[in-house]
Amino acid sequence: MKISHSNILNDSGADMYGVSPCKCSMIVVTGPTASGKTRRAVEIAREFGGEIISADSRQIYRGMDLGTGKDLEEYGDIPYHLIDICPAGYRYNLYEYVRDFRKAYDDIRSRGKLPVMCGGTGLYVETVLKGISLPEVPENMELRASLEGKSLSELTEILQGMKTLHNSTDVDTAKRAIRAIEIQSYYASHPEEAMLTRPNPVKDAVVVGIDIPRDDRRRRISERLKARLDNGMVDEVRRLIDVEGISPDDLIYYGLEYKFLTLYVIGQLSYDEMFRSLEIAIHQFAKRQMTWFRGMVTRGTPINWLPYDMADDVFLSEVRTLIH
Repeated sequence: MKISHSNILNDSGADMYGVSPCKCSMIVVTGPTASGKTRRAVEIAREFGGEIISADSRQIYRGMDLGTGKDLEEYGDIPYHLIDICPAGYRYNLYEYVRDFRKAYDDIRSRGKLPVMCGGTGLYVETVLKGISLPEVPENMELRASLEGKSLSELTEILQGMKTLHNSTDVDTAKRAIRAIEIQSYYASHPEEAMLTRPNPVKDAVVVGIDIPRDDRRRRISERLKARLDNGMVDEVRRLIDVEGISPDDLIYYGLEYKFLTLYVIGQLSYDEMFRSLEIAIHQFAKRQMTWFRGMVTRGTPINWLPYDMADDVFLSEVRTLIH
């Protein structure tokens, strides 16, 4: 993709981040899975005096390490936030993420550091950048009971009648679809709360996308999957089920690695079936991520794409140009 630069004006204030003064309030590092986002975010944080805020919808869970690709060793001495903050089995939601992000962001800024948001969950990234605040939606047990037993296609049809489906993860599983219907039903019956939400965008944020060609991305996805399986990803899922007591259904809810590895562990898939299905699913997931990022640009969020294999010093020089 073509490299595009944001127009960020210089500021006359103090040099807070070890670079020439600028109005950059946050750097976002995003892109598809296996593009090397974490390494690039760590480089940026180290160069400009930053701390990382994760924008990954599954890395918030403790004990789900290999399957979510936390790669904590890459952070070194760089502080990070919103990783390992909830127990596995918990159903973390967008409302909670927006709330927790704001706390981490304000804390980092209050200490004169630069927030570096890193992750590929486009919904989290876009919601934060646009500053959308959401009402907390309680569980509706009566509604859930009425939807219990419906097929995923039936639930998807119901949800499509309530909203435009921009995010395919809403209908990845029946439980996700039920929760999405629950949220939309709450908004419909509490319009006053939906109207109270006022955008509070993160101003002067610079978004850096890690651009990786399709063939390189597919190769890296396959190599990484094999490496994580060799490093004990199946054992991680067995431990979550047998030791931590997480139900298979709850792990399947998280999708991708935890969905297919759980089906293998409980005997519903052979190892070869699991591997082939999971590999295909991750490739499809990366494709959906890119679709989301293109949509972000269409909806008004510029992304500055930089090649994934750019030399470190050149990459940091480009980022320095962007934040000035």
